Amino acid sequence: MSPRIGVVTFPGSLDDVDAARAVRLAGATPVSLWHDDSALRGVNAVILPGGFSYGDYLRCGAIARFSAVMETVVDAARGGLPVLGICNGFQILCESHLLPGALTRNRELHFRNRDQALEIGNTGTAWTGAFTPGQRIVVPVKNGEGCFVADTATLDALEAENRVVARYVEGNPNGSQRDIAGICNEAGNVVGMMPHPEHAVERLTGPSTDGLGVFTSVLAHLGATTV
Repeated sequence: MSPRIGVVTFPGSLDDVDAARAVRLAGATPVSLWHDDSALRGVNAVILPGGFSYGDYLRCGAIARFSAVMETVVDAARGGLPVLGICNGFQILCESHLLPGALTRNRELHFRNRDQALEIGNTGTAWTGAFTPGQRIVVPVKNGEGCFVADTATLDALEAENRVVARYVEGNPNGSQRDIAGICNEAGNVVGMMPHPEHAVERLTGPSTDGLGVFTSVLAHLGATTV
């Protein structure tokens, strides 16, 4: 039986269907999870997709963190459940304090939508094991509030502990400090990234198939951890 990967739908989610499709292409079974339902339905991992949860009122992800499903996801993540937050999902992870820092308005106050080169850093996480350190990939970015910020001590700790999973190269689209595009928690089971790997899983619809590695990574991780 293939692993079951939950994809949460919040009011305002835009990329939940795309995330589910990427999960299916990777070889797992996508399971729809509703924001107002705390049940995780026996999933082996969870994806928080991109979009504008709850209309991005107050701050991006600020209301979503209090949803019924996130109460369960937070507890499960602290217990080791693999969780991936993409774009708005990354914002929700920071608001939920599963990841440090915050995502703020892009430096030049413009919405950025383009294919973006990334350099993979930490490949020891549940979501990046299919890559090699320093590997360059290309996936889309599309955000207006994707500028990652944190205090100097936090940034230094993320780098010292090898918790930067991806950096922007060939240009920083949003002004993120130290070109950070994605980070992980200390255990490596929780990853947040601003770029959209689910939009780079087929050459017909994306700039590459580089993003598929994010989803095959968690399948390999689940296989290794359940043996």
